[in-house]
Amino acid sequence: MDRRSFVAGLAAATLVPRAAASSETRPWEDILAAARGQTVYWNAWAGDERTNAFIAWTGEEMRRRFGVAVVHVRLRDTAEAVARVVAEKQAGRGSGGSVDLIWINGPNFLAMKTQGLLFGPFAETLPNWHFVDTTRKRSNVIDFTVPVEGFAAPWRMAQVVYVYDSARLAAADLPRSIPALLAWAQRHPGRLTHPTVRNFLGATFLKQALAELAPDPAALQRPADDAAFEAATAPLWVWYDALRPNLWRQGREFPETGPAQRQLLDDGEIDIAISFNPAEAAVSIANRLLPPTARVFVLARGTIGNTSFVAIPFNAAGKEGAMAVADFLLEPATQAYAQDPRHMGNFTVLDLGRLDAADRQRFLDLRSDPALPTNEELGVPLPEPHPSWMTRLVAAWEARTH
Repeated sequence: MDRRSFVAGLAAATLVPRAAASSETRPWEDILAAARGQTVYWNAWAGDERTNAFIAWTGEEMRRRFGVAVVHVRLRDTAEAVARVVAEKQAGRGSGGSVDLIWINGPNFLAMKTQGLLFGPFAETLPNWHFVDTTRKRSNVIDFTVPVEGFAAPWRMAQVVYVYDSARLAAADLPRSIPALLAWAQRHPGRLTHPTVRNFLGATFLKQALAELAPDPAALQRPADDAAFEAATAPLWVWYDALRPNLWRQGREFPETGPAQRQLLDDGEIDIAISFNPAEAAVSIANRLLPPTARVFVLARGTIGNTSFVAIPFNAAGKEGAMAVADFLLEPATQAYAQDPRHMGNFTVLDLGRLDAADRQRFLDLRSDPALPTNEELGVPLPEPHPSWMTRLVAAWEARTH
């Protein structure tokens, strides 16, 4: 997701009124029968090879078990798929659409939900929905302050962590707050960076700082207007203006993506890198992308967390196949496979207390990894701001840095 996602998503949200919802009520057996033989075009960001491999594995399993083909439509930006669905609706294409499933959250979900571009509600009718943790993992049902209301199904969790090499940086020296991060960067100029804020991870770097520096963090849960944005971000820009000259290459250049930032860490050019995957160190070690001494840490007051969803456009040609994929993603075995650091390492959206002993054991059998943080170490994730804050943050950052 980049700036186009934020801007296009929220701007498009005003184009058309939301259509009346129609809940899915068919028996699951009928849905699976209709799904057999369908091809699901899953539009998903393709910037991470581990996730691409997981989607390919999902396609193999769906074909073998349900007779459903899955085609990964590789996106650089989720807004590409949103724009395609918007264009089809404006052209009157109410069925047979080109997009069957979208990996989505944040501004893009808000835009599609507001415009009536989503099929459903369907998520809470999926057989595996009853395993989903809707109490302690509230981002499974509230996405960036927006109630999901069954228009998307969760499939993976994310939370901000900071990655470092413990062979170069001692745990006692880790900056555990946003002001401490500035002080650390001033003592170690050039050893910190973040992806460009046009990339979602760079925008998250600013959001995380804003969550700690805003005079009234509760204001971030409401749509931003000019006055609220100026008041909340004033301390952020003071902090960032002091930080930027101490960044890698004096803050004149930024890595384009998370993987590019990770390469800088592996090359020894920087010492701390932001990630939205708590298993970033463990997975990178397993894939020989970082040294075995890589670890992660979080801030003392907590870090932002969210959920990734899959949603089905209103005019999808393969709605039944898409629902079958969404339900497969919630199977305990699938979630355990995804959480394995050898694959994606993403923490589960499920409540393990709702699983039977055999399925719970799948998670307990995941190999212990010193680079993988515990739930206690991660703490309770902080909520995402309303999507409008990201749109404004990206625009303001670009205005200040160009």
